[in-house]
Amino acid sequence: MKNGILVWNVLLTIAAGVLFFLYFGNKKTATTPAGKPAAAATADGFRIAYFEMDSIENNFDKVKDVKSEIAKKEEQYSNGLSSLDNTYRKRVQDYQQRAQQMTQQDYEAAQIELKKLEESLKGQKMQLDADYQDFVTKRNVGLKKSIEEYIAEYNKDRKYSYIVASDQGFFYYKDSVYDITAEVIRGLNDKYKTKKD
Repeated sequence: MKNGILVWNVLLTIAAGVLFFLYFGNKKTATTPAGKPAAAATADGFRIAYFEMDSIENNFDKVKDVKSEIAKKEEQYSNGLSSLDNTYRKRVQDYQQRAQQMTQQDYEAAQIELKKLEESLKGQKMQLDADYQDFVTKRNVGLKKSIEEYIAEYNKDRKYSYIVASDQGFFYYKDSVYDITAEVIRGLNDKYKTKKD
């Protein structure tokens, strides 16, 4: 039994030595499974870059286009809601004007018709709400995806370990050396113009 433990300790010591040699001996050529240099093995070390999100929102042409599209969609949405509201009000006014000449049966039929109209208009309003929210969500997701794709392309040389969007009040200290906002805006606009053309 003691010999088995001794052999096991020797094997573990050899395995630890081999792993130690492989890890520290090949540090210069460490690679990720994709064959790219590992981030931990770079001479520069761990770096984080940032870009100002409000500057992207103010200067990225696609953001301006999406805001314009959303404003148009919002106008259509508001017009649709007004149209539904006007339809219901006109019908109510029509029945109010004819109320003196209506029989009890006419009055009950009008109540039933108004109830059905109200339910129909609620359904249409819900559909307008869903369409509007879906439109806005898709446009915002598209914007976010454009930024993410560009940032991945921008950092293809793995210069930075992280690139974060800075919103006002989120960070208490930022070294402006790592501010890549201007480069990101320029690159995003160039990429967007080529896709647009």
